[in-house]
Amino acid sequence: MASEISPKAEVSPKAKIGNNCKIFPFVYIEDDVEIGDNCIIFPFVSICDGSRIGNNNKIHQGSVIAALPQDFNFRGAKSYVIIGDNNVIRENVVINRGTQRDGKTVIGNNNFLLEGTHISHDTKVGDHCVFGYGVKIAGDCEIDNGAIFSSSAIQNANTRVGRLALVQAGCTFSKDVPPFIVAGGKPLGYNGPNTTMMNEAGIDEKVQKHIANAYRLLFHGKTSVFDVINQIKDQVPDGPEVQDIIKFLEGTRRGIMGK
Repeated sequence: MASEISPKAEVSPKAKIGNNCKIFPFVYIEDDVEIGDNCIIFPFVSICDGSRIGNNNKIHQGSVIAALPQDFNFRGAKSYVIIGDNNVIRENVVINRGTQRDGKTVIGNNNFLLEGTHISHDTKVGDHCVFGYGVKIAGDCEIDNGAIFSSSAIQNANTRVGRLALVQAGCTFSKDVPPFIVAGGKPLGYNGPNTTMMNEAGIDEKVQKHIANAYRLLFHGKTSVFDVINQIKDQVPDGPEVQDIIKFLEGTRRGIMGK
């Protein structure tokens, strides 16, 4: 089915638009843009060069996709924003493209970005994440599947948020937030396992207890992260979720929040 493009939209003839899309008046789409099928682009959205957008996405008023990086290292290189399928991008969201040549900012599938969210250059977002009102994600960050940011949270550059982690409202952090936890307060601290989301994900209650034990060692002990990794390996029964925790801790570059 052909796409419905308003004559009041400014859409480059070089842009590739899929089937059954609806593009409202006053949308602006540049040359080097690819949009999949069944997308809805609401009025006053700007979709800039380097945008690669999948299927079944809804992009609401005032959003800017593939905006130029807000990075002093940017020298005009050709780079991209890659957006998967089934995402809802609400009003006034800004997503910057990568800084270096062929650099990519990536948004996975089934994410929900509420009004005023900003995803900066070269950040990688997984699937099923939620970004509350006014969340700001700096450059070169990594956000794993199922992470949730409450309103006005700020993630500083080069940090990671693990799978099924919840960052509570108004928090600012410059270290990594491990998987399966609730993080909140100023400075950011450990507020317990994220049992709600682990239940939703079908993680067994026994495994949740193992996860809680691993985080007791991490956040209530007085040892280094390196020593905690060895303690978890020695004292906590193994399993995929515990391995996720170990790999996350081993991969930290900026350190772990609360440590």
